[in-house]
Amino acid sequence: MKIGIAGMGRMGSAMAARLLKLGHEVMVWNRTAEKTRPLAAAGAGIAASPRALAEACDVVITMLSDAPAIDGTYSGSDGLLTGNVKGRLFVEMSTLPPVVQQELATRMRETGASFIDCPVGGSVAQARDGKLLGFAGGEAADVARARPVLEQLCRRLEHVGPAGAGASMKLAINLPLLVYWQVLGEALSLVKPLGLDPARVMDIFADTSGGANVIKWRGGVLAEALEGKAPAAVSFDIELARKDLRTMVEEAQRLGYASPVTAQALACYNQAVGHGLGPADTAMLVATWVKEGKY
Repeated sequence: MKIGIAGMGRMGSAMAARLLKLGHEVMVWNRTAEKTRPLAAAGAGIAASPRALAEACDVVITMLSDAPAIDGTYSGSDGLLTGNVKGRLFVEMSTLPPVVQQELATRMRETGASFIDCPVGGSVAQARDGKLLGFAGGEAADVARARPVLEQLCRRLEHVGPAGAGASMKLAINLPLLVYWQVLGEALSLVKPLGLDPARVMDIFADTSGGANVIKWRGGVLAEALEGKAPAAVSFDIELARKDLRTMVEEAQRLGYASPVTAQALACYNQAVGHGLGPADTAMLVATWVKEGKY
Protein backbone atom coordinates (compact mmCIF):
# COMPACT_ATOMS: atom_id res chain seq x y z
CA MET A 1 0.00 0.00 0.00
CA LYS A 2 1.38 3.39 -0.99
CA ILE A 3 0.39 6.24 1.30
CA GLY A 4 0.29 9.86 0.20
CA ILE A 5 0.22 12.82 2.58
CA ALA A 6 -0.66 16.34 1.51
CA GLY A 7 0.29 19.08 3.97
CA MET A 8 3.72 19.15 5.57
CA GLY A 9 2.94 21.31 8.55
CA ARG A 10 4.02 20.13 11.99
CA MET A 11 1.42 17.36 12.26
CA GLY A 12 1.55 16.20 8.64
CA SER A 13 5.33 15.97 8.76
CA ALA A 14 5.26 14.05 12.05
CA MET A 15 2.73 11.55 10.69
CA ALA A 16 4.76 11.05 7.52
CA ALA A 17 7.88 10.45 9.60
CA ARG A 18 5.98 7.92 11.72
CA LEU A 19 4.76 5.94 8.71
CA LEU A 20 8.22 5.98 7.10
CA LYS A 21 9.74 4.67 10.33
CA LEU A 22 7.27 1.78 10.26
CA GLY A 23 8.41 0.82 6.76
CA HIS A 24 5.56 2.19 4.64
CA GLU A 25 6.10 3.56 1.17
CA VAL A 26 5.21 7.22 1.61
CA MET A 27 4.86 10.06 -0.89
CA VAL A 28 4.34 13.66 0.22
CA TRP A 29 3.28 16.99 -1.25
CA ASN A 30 3.26 20.49 0.15
CA ARG A 31 2.42 23.85 -1.37
CA THR A 32 5.81 25.13 -0.13
CA ALA A 33 8.19 22.55 -1.57
CA GLU A 34 11.07 23.13 0.85
CA LYS A 35 8.99 21.69 3.69
CA THR A 36 9.15 18.29 1.96
CA ARG A 37 12.95 18.11 1.98
CA PRO A 38 13.40 16.55 5.44
CA LEU A 39 10.93 13.82 4.46
CA ALA A 40 12.72 13.26 1.15
CA ALA A 41 15.96 12.82 3.08
CA ALA A 42 14.19 10.23 5.25
CA GLY A 43 13.08 8.25 2.19
CA ALA A 44 9.72 9.71 1.16
CA GLY A 45 8.82 10.28 -2.46
CA ILE A 46 7.94 13.82 -3.48
CA ALA A 47 4.88 14.49 -5.63
CA ALA A 48 5.02 17.36 -8.10
CA SER A 49 1.34 18.20 -7.52
CA PRO A 50 -1.69 17.03 -5.54
CA ARG A 51 -2.96 15.33 -8.68
CA ALA A 52 0.28 13.37 -9.01
CA LEU A 53 0.02 12.37 -5.35
CA ALA A 54 -3.55 11.09 -5.74
CA GLU A 55 -2.80 9.17 -8.91
CA ALA A 56 0.27 7.47 -7.41
CA CYS A 57 -1.12 6.43 -4.01
CA ASP A 58 -3.77 4.00 -2.73
CA VAL A 59 -4.54 6.06 0.37
CA VAL A 60 -4.22 9.85 0.51
CA ILE A 61 -4.13 11.67 3.86
CA THR A 62 -4.66 15.41 3.95
CA MET A 63 -3.64 17.52 6.95
CA LEU A 64 -4.19 21.17 6.04
CA SER A 65 -4.70 24.46 7.83
CA ASP A 66 -8.20 25.60 6.83
CA ALA A 67 -11.08 25.38 4.35
CA PRO A 68 -9.39 27.54 1.66
CA ALA A 69 -6.34 25.26 1.78
CA ILE A 70 -8.64 22.26 1.41
CA ASP A 71 -10.36 23.81 -1.60
CA GLY A 72 -7.07 24.64 -3.28
CA THR A 73 -5.54 21.23 -2.65
CA TYR A 74 -8.56 19.22 -3.74
CA SER A 75 -9.98 21.41 -6.49
CA GLY A 76 -7.26 23.80 -7.62
CA SER A 77 -5.12 23.48 -10.71
CA ASP A 78 -3.70 19.94 -10.59
CA GLY A 79 -5.70 19.31 -7.42
CA LEU A 80 -6.28 15.91 -5.87
CA LEU A 81 -9.59 15.47 -7.68
CA THR A 82 -8.52 16.65 -11.13
CA GLY A 83 -7.26 13.22 -12.19
CA ASN A 84 -8.63 9.69 -12.08
CA VAL A 85 -9.14 8.83 -8.41
CA LYS A 86 -11.64 5.99 -8.75
CA GLY A 87 -11.01 3.44 -6.02
CA ARG A 88 -8.73 5.69 -4.01
CA LEU A 89 -9.33 6.26 -0.30
CA PHE A 90 -9.02 9.81 1.03
CA VAL A 91 -8.58 10.44 4.76
CA GLU A 92 -9.10 14.11 5.64
CA MET A 93 -7.52 14.84 9.04
CA SER A 94 -7.69 18.64 9.30
CA THR A 95 -9.76 20.49 11.92
CA LEU A 96 -12.59 21.92 9.82
CA PRO A 97 -16.31 22.70 9.97
CA PRO A 98 -18.31 19.46 9.60
CA VAL A 99 -20.10 20.83 6.52
CA VAL A 100 -16.77 21.05 4.66
CA GLN A 101 -16.14 17.36 5.31
CA GLN A 102 -19.68 16.46 4.27
CA GLU A 103 -19.30 18.34 1.00
CA LEU A 104 -16.02 16.56 0.30
CA ALA A 105 -17.67 13.20 0.94
CA THR A 106 -20.37 14.01 -1.63
CA ARG A 107 -17.78 15.00 -4.22
CA MET A 108 -15.79 11.83 -3.58
CA ARG A 109 -18.77 9.63 -4.26
CA GLU A 110 -19.20 11.41 -7.60
CA THR A 111 -15.61 10.55 -8.59
CA GLY A 112 -15.79 6.91 -7.47
CA ALA A 113 -13.36 7.49 -4.59
CA SER A 114 -13.94 6.72 -0.91
CA PHE A 115 -13.68 9.27 1.87
CA ILE A 116 -13.58 9.55 5.63
CA ASP A 117 -12.82 12.49 7.86
CA CYS A 118 -10.57 11.67 10.80
CA PRO A 119 -9.26 14.69 12.68
CA VAL A 120 -6.96 13.81 15.54
CA GLY A 121 -6.24 14.98 19.04
CA GLY A 122 -2.71 15.18 20.38
CA SER A 123 0.64 16.86 19.94
CA VAL A 124 3.44 16.60 17.40
CA ALA A 125 5.30 14.29 19.78
CA GLN A 126 2.27 12.02 20.04
CA ALA A 127 2.00 11.96 16.25
CA ARG A 128 5.61 10.78 16.00
CA ASP A 129 4.92 8.07 18.59
CA GLY A 130 1.61 6.88 17.13
CA LYS A 131 -0.34 7.99 20.20
CA LEU A 132 -2.93 10.32 18.70
CA LEU A 133 -6.69 10.05 19.26
CA GLY A 134 -8.60 9.64 16.01
CA PHE A 135 -12.28 10.53 15.45
CA ALA A 136 -13.51 9.01 12.21
CA GLY A 137 -16.62 9.90 10.24
CA GLY A 138 -17.77 7.98 7.17
CA GLU A 139 -19.09 4.68 5.90
CA ALA A 140 -18.15 1.68 8.05
CA ALA A 141 -16.44 -0.08 5.14
CA ASP A 142 -14.29 2.97 4.40
CA VAL A 143 -13.30 3.37 8.04
CA ALA A 144 -12.38 -0.33 8.14
CA ARG A 145 -10.24 0.14 5.04
CA ALA A 146 -8.39 3.06 6.65
CA ARG A 147 -8.04 1.42 10.06
CA PRO A 148 -4.72 -0.42 9.45
CA VAL A 149 -3.01 2.90 8.67
CA LEU A 150 -4.83 5.00 11.26
CA GLU A 151 -4.15 2.53 14.06
CA GLN A 152 -0.44 3.05 13.45
CA LEU A 153 -0.94 6.77 14.03
CA CYS A 154 -3.52 6.59 16.82
CA ARG A 155 -3.54 4.84 20.18
CA ARG A 156 -7.35 5.05 20.03
CA LEU A 157 -9.54 5.27 16.96
CA GLU A 158 -13.28 5.92 17.31
CA HIS A 159 -15.80 5.70 14.46
CA VAL A 160 -18.30 8.31 15.62
CA GLY A 161 -20.77 8.52 12.72
CA PRO A 162 -21.15 9.53 9.05
CA ALA A 163 -18.88 11.91 7.17
CA GLY A 164 -18.45 15.12 9.16
CA ALA A 165 -18.98 13.39 12.51
CA GLY A 166 -15.24 13.24 13.12
CA ALA A 167 -15.04 17.01 12.65
CA SER A 168 -17.89 17.55 15.12
CA MET A 169 -16.20 15.39 17.73
CA LYS A 170 -12.81 17.06 17.28
CA LEU A 171 -14.33 20.52 17.75
CA ALA A 172 -16.12 19.34 20.90
CA ILE A 173 -12.97 17.73 22.31
CA ASN A 174 -10.77 20.77 21.68
CA LEU A 175 -13.23 23.42 22.87
CA PRO A 176 -12.64 22.95 26.64
CA LEU A 177 -8.88 22.77 26.08
CA LEU A 178 -8.66 26.04 24.15
CA VAL A 179 -10.86 27.83 26.66
CA TYR A 180 -8.73 26.30 29.43
CA TRP A 181 -5.52 27.97 28.24
CA GLN A 182 -7.08 31.38 28.85
CA VAL A 183 -8.65 30.30 32.14
CA LEU A 184 -5.33 28.85 33.33
CA GLY A 185 -3.58 32.17 32.77
CA GLU A 186 -6.26 33.91 34.81
CA ALA A 187 -6.02 31.29 37.57
CA LEU A 188 -2.23 31.51 37.80
CA SER A 189 -2.40 35.29 38.10
CA LEU A 190 -4.07 34.74 41.50
CA VAL A 191 -1.00 32.93 42.87
CA LYS A 192 1.68 35.02 41.17
CA PRO A 193 2.14 37.15 44.34
CA LEU A 194 3.13 33.99 46.27
CA GLY A 195 6.40 33.77 44.34
CA LEU A 196 6.28 29.98 44.06
CA ASP A 197 8.46 28.01 41.68
CA PRO A 198 6.46 27.57 38.43
CA ALA A 199 7.35 23.86 38.23
CA ARG A 200 5.92 23.38 41.73
CA VAL A 201 2.75 25.26 40.81
CA MET A 202 2.27 23.08 37.72
CA ASP A 203 2.79 19.96 39.82
CA ILE A 204 0.15 21.12 42.30
CA PHE A 205 -2.31 21.91 39.50
CA ALA A 206 -1.70 18.53 37.85
CA ASP A 207 -2.71 16.79 41.09
CA THR A 208 -5.93 18.76 41.61
CA SER A 209 -9.22 19.56 39.94
CA GLY A 210 -7.58 22.76 38.66
CA GLY A 211 -5.45 20.79 36.20
CA ALA A 212 -6.70 19.47 32.87
CA ASN A 213 -5.06 16.38 31.39
CA VAL A 214 -2.86 18.61 29.27
CA ILE A 215 -0.98 19.72 32.41
CA LYS A 216 0.30 16.16 32.88
CA TRP A 217 2.23 16.21 29.61
CA ARG A 218 2.79 19.94 29.05
CA GLY A 219 3.36 21.05 32.63
CA GLY A 220 7.11 21.28 32.11
CA VAL A 221 6.71 23.44 29.01
CA LEU A 222 4.26 25.69 30.85
CA ALA A 223 6.59 26.02 33.82
CA GLU A 224 9.45 27.09 31.54
CA ALA A 225 7.18 29.57 29.75
CA LEU A 226 6.21 31.06 33.12
CA GLU A 227 9.93 31.46 33.82
CA GLY A 228 10.30 33.43 30.60
CA LYS A 229 11.62 30.65 28.35
CA ALA A 230 9.62 30.26 25.14
CA PRO A 231 9.16 26.62 24.03
CA ALA A 232 12.00 25.46 21.80
CA ALA A 233 9.46 23.99 19.38
CA VAL A 234 5.92 25.16 18.75
CA SER A 235 3.43 22.36 19.35
CA PHE A 236 0.20 24.24 18.59
CA ASP A 237 0.31 27.93 17.79
CA ILE A 238 -2.11 30.59 19.00
CA GLU A 239 -3.22 31.55 15.49
CA LEU A 240 -4.36 28.01 14.70
CA ALA A 241 -6.06 27.79 18.10
CA ARG A 242 -7.92 31.01 17.30
CA LYS A 243 -9.02 29.57 13.95
CA ASP A 244 -10.40 26.49 15.71
CA LEU A 245 -12.22 28.59 18.32
CA ARG A 246 -13.82 30.66 15.58
CA THR A 247 -14.97 27.45 13.89
CA MET A 248 -16.45 26.22 17.19
CA VAL A 249 -18.44 29.41 17.72
CA GLU A 250 -19.72 29.33 14.14
CA GLU A 251 -20.70 25.65 14.38
CA ALA A 252 -22.62 26.26 17.63
CA GLN A 253 -24.47 29.11 15.94
CA ARG A 254 -25.28 26.88 12.97
CA LEU A 255 -26.77 24.32 15.36
CA GLY A 256 -28.81 26.99 17.16
CA TYR A 257 -26.78 27.12 20.37
CA ALA A 258 -25.18 30.05 22.15
CA SER A 259 -21.54 29.72 23.24
CA PRO A 260 -20.86 32.76 25.43
CA VAL A 261 -17.80 31.40 27.24
CA THR A 262 -16.19 30.22 24.02
CA ALA A 263 -16.96 33.51 22.33
CA GLN A 264 -15.24 35.43 25.14
CA ALA A 265 -12.22 33.12 24.92
CA LEU A 266 -12.10 33.82 21.18
CA ALA A 267 -12.05 37.54 21.92
CA CYS A 268 -9.02 36.99 24.16
CA TYR A 269 -7.24 34.99 21.44
CA ASN A 270 -8.05 37.77 18.97
CA GLN A 271 -6.30 40.23 21.27
CA ALA A 272 -3.29 37.94 21.61
CA VAL A 273 -2.94 37.57 17.84
CA GLY A 274 -3.41 41.32 17.42
CA HIS A 275 -0.43 41.88 19.69
CA GLY A 276 1.84 39.58 17.66
CA LEU A 277 1.47 36.30 19.58
CA GLY A 278 -0.08 34.38 16.67
CA PRO A 279 2.99 32.23 15.80
CA ALA A 280 3.77 31.49 19.46
CA ASP A 281 2.99 28.22 21.22
CA THR A 282 -0.25 28.23 23.23
CA ALA A 283 1.86 27.99 26.40
CA MET A 284 2.82 31.61 25.75
CA LEU A 285 -0.84 32.62 25.96
CA VAL A 286 -0.77 31.54 29.60
CA ALA A 287 2.67 33.01 30.33
CA THR A 288 1.89 36.36 28.73
CA TRP A 289 -1.34 36.76 30.68
CA VAL A 290 0.35 35.94 34.00
CA LYS A 291 3.16 38.40 33.27
CA GLU A 292 1.12 41.27 31.81
CA GLY A 293 -2.50 40.70 32.85
CA LYS A 294 -3.41 41.42 29.22
CA TYR A 295 -2.26 40.77 25.65
